[in-house]
Amino acid sequence: MPSWLSKSSTKKKAVIDKDGDLFDEEFQRRLEYLAIVSKRVVSGRMRAERRSKKTGAGIEFADYREYAPGDDFRYIDWNVYQRSGRLLLRLFEEEEDLSVYIIVDASRSMGMGEPAKLRYAKQVAAALSYVALANLDRVSVLSFGEKMEGRLAPTRGKNRVFKVFEFLRGVEATGTTDLQTSLKTFAAQNKRKGVAILISDLYDPKGFEDGINQLRYARFETTVLHISDPRDLEPELNGDVRLVDRETGAHRDVTITPRLLAKYKRAHEEYQARIQGFCRDKQVGYFPMRTDIAFDDAILNVLRKGGVVR
Repeated sequence: MPSWLSKSSTKKKAVIDKDGDLFDEEFQRRLEYLAIVSKRVVSGRMRAERRSKKTGAGIEFADYREYAPGDDFRYIDWNVYQRSGRLLLRLFEEEEDLSVYIIVDASRSMGMGEPAKLRYAKQVAAALSYVALANLDRVSVLSFGEKMEGRLAPTRGKNRVFKVFEFLRGVEATGTTDLQTSLKTFAAQNKRKGVAILISDLYDPKGFEDGINQLRYARFETTVLHISDPRDLEPELNGDVRLVDRETGAHRDVTITPRLLAKYKRAHEEYQARIQGFCRDKQVGYFPMRTDIAFDDAILNVLRKGGVVR
């Protein structure tokens, strides 16, 4: 899709929220509900996949072995000793931390819409962070435009969500989009593999494929949350207008007719289908998210379909 068409704007100026009330008490109550529901929905789904081959003092019983001098006597199975006279040590499987990387597109095109796509993306990022933190996963939040811009270092525990809020409040929609360069840098800087959640409108003139492939090639479990404003598909335009690329400033004067709008709608639908088909073929999780759908409803839909945070 041409960049001038995918990032069009009218003379009406977009309003970018200052995020003062983005994470208010009502938002936090909705997060707690999400965390509770997520445990019910995905309870135990991924425990087996996250178990380490190491043994130690974990929760799940694994096996026995003969006691040897120097072993911790607390793990001797005294019931077995009473029955057989053998000193056997109980072994347990340890559950590894799951690293969750939430990568937020903060390019200028994300500043468009009402509410702004970036505002919605921040709420989604905060909610997913909270669910992951509540599950004792290790969470890192990052932002990018034409390069990786900001990073919240990996953290654990529900109380750390306020650090997530603080980081996201400081993220602003600036610069152009370069998915490939940004995500290549991310993959090079983060050697610990895990879940990589890309939150973006995927408006990159050079395409989305190479960027997503950077995550795949680096063996991250990748999920794409595709953010869109309803007016991306059905712009409220009529007559003679100047379309301006939000990121580059390039413009084109056009006359909007019903026929042209229909052509644009077909092109946009084909673009979305291309993204969805690519993700399906490459076994990448894909979830479209419209900003007119409540963020918590959108996330519950993702969780119920087995995506993102386990």
